Amino acid sequence: MSPRETLSRVEPLLAEFGITRVARHTGLDDIGIPVWCAYAPNSRSIVIAQGKGLTDLDAKVSTVMEALERAVAGEPSVDLVHGTSSRLQAMGHTTDALNCLTALHKPDLGPDEETEWVAGVNILTGEEVYIPFEAVVLDRTRDARYWMSSDGLASGNNVEEAIFHGVLERIERDAHVLWQVGAEADRYAGCTDPRGFEDGALNGLIDKIETSGLALRLFDITSDIGIPCFTAMLGPGDLLLGSRDLHDDRDIRLVEVTGGTGAHPSPVRAAIRAVTEAVQSRLTYISGARDDISPVTFSRRLPPLLRQAFDAVAAPPAATIGSDGVVKHRQQDLAQLLPHVLDALRNRQIVSVIAVRLSEDTLPFSVVKIVIPELENPEGERARRFGTRALARAIGF
Repeated sequence: MSPRETLSRVEPLLAEFGITRVARHTGLDDIGIPVWCAYAPNSRSIVIAQGKGLTDLDAKVSTVMEALERAVAGEPSVDLVHGTSSRLQAMGHTTDALNCLTALHKPDLGPDEETEWVAGVNILTGEEVYIPFEAVVLDRTRDARYWMSSDGLASGNNVEEAIFHGVLERIERDAHVLWQVGAEADRYAGCTDPRGFEDGALNGLIDKIETSGLALRLFDITSDIGIPCFTAMLGPGDLLLGSRDLHDDRDIRLVEVTGGTGAHPSPVRAAIRAVTEAVQSRLTYISGARDDISPVTFSRRLPPLLRQAFDAVAAPPAATIGSDGVVKHRQQDLAQLLPHVLDALRNRQIVSVIAVRLSEDTLPFSVVKIVIPELENPEGERARRFGTRALARAIGF
């Protein structure tokens, strides 16, 4: 389905979901890569959603869908079951208390504690799994036992598309955490020359970035799961490039270097997602749009380790990801891509990929929450900051 058709289907519903305004942020920066935002003043999480893309239409659809998925996640249309894990299991149901998502200073859910449960499906096996409702809802007005996050929250024209986006986001976040906890000496070894993809759309993004005087670094952070994943960093070229002796006495604020990460079976699409997200992050700071960023963020100095990213020497993509991957997944459709991604998880002995549908069946779009307990989660106020994959990576396993 084309972006224009998607927009025509969902735009009449914006007011119903509390979205009062959709605006173009692109012109607040001088790069020219499209970034849009959508406002939901009574949101149960953050008020402003953002979206990016290669065109204005792509970016507008991206931000509208993100705003809709947050609105749905604040008040999901799901059937709730009140009870205990022990009671549900005695009735023949499978449960997962998701202790990996327990919030900071909150106790884990005990087997005989009452709570509200929602049914999801382990899409690797087809088995129904009950998980705590508070682990999927995105309503920060609640004093929840579980860490609330949009991680794994995704939307699409249909449920399969939403699941695909949500699974990719979980793989992306896991890869980024593993990259962060790995040895500092190897942090920037995966620096990749984005022009090496020889992709017209990506080259167009790079041209705009370079024309605006910014420096771009792209890093291959693909994990053992094998789905291509990149992180991009943007910063002021006049302060970050060239002789370090000339720039050591020049302070750079943390907000002047922004990042973005993307995952996709097609490496070039993963790279494009990372680059456009880094551009979107710049506009987040420039516009002051997000209500979850504190003022102190704007006065922090850039850590030396982040500055070192711009000293990394880029290698051609074929040296880091293999040239066969660039072509292999470029033209495949969702019916081929989703099974490929799920097989990649199975091959790494991931056994649980839980999808919970949050939206009503009658809507012209779908919203899901994807929970993959064995993968790492992004930084957040959880009782357990890291899981076993990150701990193993940190100690060199």
